Amino acid sequence: MHCWSGSPDETQLFLDLGFYISFSGIVTFKNALQVQASAQMVPDERLLIETDCPFLSPVPRRGERRNQPAYVRYVAEQVASLRQVSVESIAAQTTANACQLFRLTIPESSLESEAVSATIGV
Repeated sequence: MHCWSGSPDETQLFLDLGFYISFSGIVTFKNALQVQASAQMVPDERLLIETDCPFLSPVPRRGERRNQPAYVRYVAEQVASLRQVSVESIAAQTTANACQLFRLTIPESSLESEAVSATIGV
């Protein structure tokens, strides 16, 4: 589910159908409590993150004219905080999930270093 903004009950319906759930900058908005609750409940193996560029810039970039791929790090940071895990683990898990879903292959040596670096902005 692209750019997910549903409630936990709606989230569960799509999880029961075998869908992946992808969170965008919306998860960083202070009033997005339903979305944040959904981000906490999605199983690791079904979790994705995205920017939805050029829309929905995450906090602290909210209100800027154009969202950009580099801002996915803010989504990762928020999801990691909500799930009480490291940003690095969110980066690794969501990269692996994207590879699984979209049948992508990333060389193993690049997977960890490049995905984590891109997500956390180093």
